[in-house]
Amino acid sequence: MAKLSYYTEEGLKKLKDELQHLKTKGRSKIAAEIAEARDKGDLSENAEYDAAKEAQGLLEMKIAQLENTIANARVIREGDVDTSKVSMLTKVTIKNVKIGKTVSYTLVAEEEADLKAGKISIKSPIAKGLLGKKVGELATVQAPAGSIEFEILEIGI
Repeated sequence: MAKLSYYTEEGLKKLKDELQHLKTKGRSKIAAEIAEARDKGDLSENAEYDAAKEAQGLLEMKIAQLENTIANARVIREGDVDTSKVSMLTKVTIKNVKIGKTVSYTLVAEEEADLKAGKISIKSPIAKGLLGKKVGELATVQAPAGSIEFEILEIGI
């Protein structure tokens, strides 16, 4: 059984755009590389041809993975998000109890994660530790450097 993934409308659109790009420009580029390598002679000793065929295989695998991801994707709209607790698509402001530093993150699907934009994967250690918590609660997160305790200050969209 395929695993469902949840995305924002923007995130799903990016996946669909990437898939379209790979199916059109990506396949065209690989076909041109294969044709060019084929024109260089004996295929049994042609490293360029072998490399182009391998690149084609990798491209087709990426296309198949994206198609599978999109087929099992569900869009979460802002109106569907419960902001009473930390969940997918919520923006949570947390404070590191030990050092007092405050940060805000939006929890998104793994493919949408972008730390510079403040979006972390729902599968990340921090997100896993925060899921289901409410404002005022403490969350203990297991990080590579050890245990970190965060206080939930605010939950929104």
